[in-house]
Amino acid sequence: MYQKNDELIATVVATGANGEGIIKDENFVIFVPFCLPQEKVKIKLLKVEKKYAYGKLIEVIEPSPFRVKPFCDVFGKCGGCQLQHVNYDKQIEIKKRTILDAFVKVAGINVDINDVVCGSSVVRYRNKLQLPVTQTDKGLQIGFYAENSHRVVPVSDCPINPVWTSDIIKCLTEYMQKNNLKGYDEFNHTGDVREITAREVNGSLIITLVCLKKSIKNVNDFVEILKQRIDKEFTLYLNINDLKTNVIYGEKFVLVHGKSEYDCNMLTIKHSMGVRSFMQVNDEVCAKLYSKVKDSIDFDKTPVVIDAYSGAGLMTAYLALDAKKAFGIEIIPEAVAIANKLAKRNGLEDRITNYLGKCEDILPNLVQSESKLNDVCVVLDPPRKGCDIKVIKALLTCNVSRIVYVSCKPQTLARDIGLLTGSLIEKDGILTKNDCDINGVYKVDELTMFDMFPNTKHVESIACLSRK
Repeated sequence: MYQKNDELIATVVATGANGEGIIKDENFVIFVPFCLPQEKVKIKLLKVEKKYAYGKLIEVIEPSPFRVKPFCDVFGKCGGCQLQHVNYDKQIEIKKRTILDAFVKVAGINVDINDVVCGSSVVRYRNKLQLPVTQTDKGLQIGFYAENSHRVVPVSDCPINPVWTSDIIKCLTEYMQKNNLKGYDEFNHTGDVREITAREVNGSLIITLVCLKKSIKNVNDFVEILKQRIDKEFTLYLNINDLKTNVIYGEKFVLVHGKSEYDCNMLTIKHSMGVRSFMQVNDEVCAKLYSKVKDSIDFDKTPVVIDAYSGAGLMTAYLALDAKKAFGIEIIPEAVAIANKLAKRNGLEDRITNYLGKCEDILPNLVQSESKLNDVCVVLDPPRKGCDIKVIKALLTCNVSRIVYVSCKPQTLARDIGLLTGSLIEKDGILTKNDCDINGVYKVDELTMFDMFPNTKHVESIACLSRK
């Protein structure tokens, strides 16, 4: 019926999970980025399968009233933003619908979003920057990857990234041109610089130059150039990554200039951030999210809290301010060491115990032992892939009174909550929908959306569940 490179005019009927427009022709579906419902558009088909296709927007013939002019010159080329063409109220509506649709499609559950939490700005909200550096026949390219590719779109600035973004790009360009350094050629695995990252911590910058080789020419020139342009205290690291991999950092970091870490304070918790420390990209919304997690727990009823997937222990420490006991579970040794240091620094070492290992290995026994004496609340903040099935089974079989689930991917959130509420059943690795969920162990009390990433397709949410 349809073939690659076909051009057609059609009307968009819905928005997909990645913010793209959806066009339907009976049972055939076409996904087209940067389109809005009810828009009449001209598109070109780029990939055609049996029941669906992916298309490219050529022209908006009849625009939606919610369409706005993007504020970035490379919007649509760079893969960083998917929703800049949509006014902000409509962006929120699209993200809400993404969450609700995920619950219906994945888990067969109808839920309501009780609240939407946003930040004070939809631009310059990020606290960290990550720029691939490549070498092509056009010369040095510093920018962001195009969507679903390793082709770098050169940029001189980025409106959702920090105000110092353009300065970092100028400094790196000047340094590399002055010293005849090359960007990374992924095909031939050659070059000098692969990536530059920077993060702002309490007004100071931690900058990392990711290099292919163990040393780089005249790195002190880069320090001096940064001193001239960057009006902030800063740290510079070299990271050595000589592997053929998509992972940004190699194992070895070399401190070239500045402090190894910086002190900061979030929600009264004193902590330090270093080059390896995890941090949410939006400080303002992150603080609101952490506050919501804490406010969702009645510490009189559930005095023991287990922070699964606890990272560097910031959330664990924040919960320990009110909990009788708080436990953290984390698989990365460096993060557990930082969490223990953080607990001691805030005078909470008597209330906090941090475990090193897989959540699915530690949580079942920990819940079983602690729930014998107290009602327990488990806070889940897993990676995008969601919880391991062993974690879900432990929560179903042990006496956990309350679950607070922090998620960055609606589809895996819906899947895991479907299992916890009984609307989904897992057997031998296969999930099936359960039309009769009266035997479900948990019920959803509240669902809150957090717009941590304005102008993009990404969204965070918190689901609060209680045992039936």
